[in-house]
Amino acid sequence: MAAAALGAARRALRPASGLLGARPTQTGDARRRASLLSFWGLVPTRAEPLRKKKKVDPKKDQAVKERLKKRIRRLEKATQELIPIEDFITPVKLLNQARQRPPVELPSEESERRALLLKKWSLYKQREHELERAAIASLLEAQREALRELELTAPELHAEATKRDPSLFPFERQGPDYTPPIANYQPPEGRYQDITKVYTQVEFKR
Repeated sequence: MAAAALGAARRALRPASGLLGARPTQTGDARRRASLLSFWGLVPTRAEPLRKKKKVDPKKDQAVKERLKKRIRRLEKATQELIPIEDFITPVKLLNQARQRPPVELPSEESERRALLLKKWSLYKQREHELERAAIASLLEAQREALRELELTAPELHAEATKRDPSLFPFERQGPDYTPPIANYQPPEGRYQDITKVYTQVEFKR
């Protein structure tokens, strides 16, 4: 019945046709539309019925909250576990007492010989260092003397000689290798298995 009433309302709200002789008055249309709008306000709206709320036992709810609070307090008291550094941890298989080497006891003659040899080596390196410093000092003094003579004879050349060279820095140097390089060497593409342990650290907010 509601569908039939809605269909009649739609037909009534349609604009009048433009045929000759059909001159609807403005007051009649206004009254008809006002009555139909008031009728639409009376049509009940369709909605889902409200669901019944489940009854919650207050004791069970309180018990769940208490358990959650206890768990939070336990996590707050627990100290934060640090990530271990495996490089500083000695493997257990290396802590075996049977694998430890006993200290070697040298005779007194061998100990004195080694001590005397160490003293001779220290004295030799000291003299070598002093000779190297003296050679460097003499070279620097000769360089300063040459620059003074150059300044007196040719100031233009002295200015060019004392000009800063920007290509000296940054200084890069490659030291000697353990083995000589092999020309056109192609390293093999080896396969490896990554066994690095991954630790996850959980932060607790207080």
